Amino acid sequence: MANSTFYMAFTQVILTASVPNLGAEADIVKVRRGFARNFLLPQGKAMEISAGSMRQINHLKAKRAEREAREVTAAEELASKINKLNLEFTLEAGGTGKAFGSVTSKDVHDRLVADLKLAELPKHAVQLEKAIKESGDHQVPVKLHADVTAQLKIHVKVNVPAAPVDADAEPAAERKPRRRTSVE
Repeated sequence: MANSTFYMAFTQVILTASVPNLGAEADIVKVRRGFARNFLLPQGKAMEISAGSMRQINHLKAKRAEREAREVTAAEELASKINKLNLEFTLEAGGTGKAFGSVTSKDVHDRLVADLKLAELPKHAVQLEKAIKESGDHQVPVKLHADVTAQLKIHVKVNVPAAPVDADAEPAAERKPRRRTSVE
């Protein structure tokens, strides 16, 4: 069998929209020709490199900078609201005082969306390393943007049931035995 080199055809394109795991507007990226021809170009997410398109790069860069500035400003405004917020969660406990369940990142996310009336907050924005099972005050980071992270204050209370009645105290009302009914 002959030793052959597998040649993959690549091309460079200018992105006109942000493409996950590839780049943002105005980035010049090297992709496979088929990906560019069959996906990026027909969807309007990229354009071929030419003398005219190279002149458009400055326009795309300005558009990208404006969008990123708006996103950062919105994230900073939301972060200031979250930093002022103090959420309280209550966990039920058994007779020994050990809490049933825990406060998860989903619980925190749902409360944030409900309390701040947010239309969109990514599910993974709440960065809770592990579920909170103990009572007390906790700080939870909320990543709103690559450059903006808010610190949410959470207070967890454990609701311990009342102590059982002492045996020396008055006896509890006795239960009457159930009547048996016979089926004939």
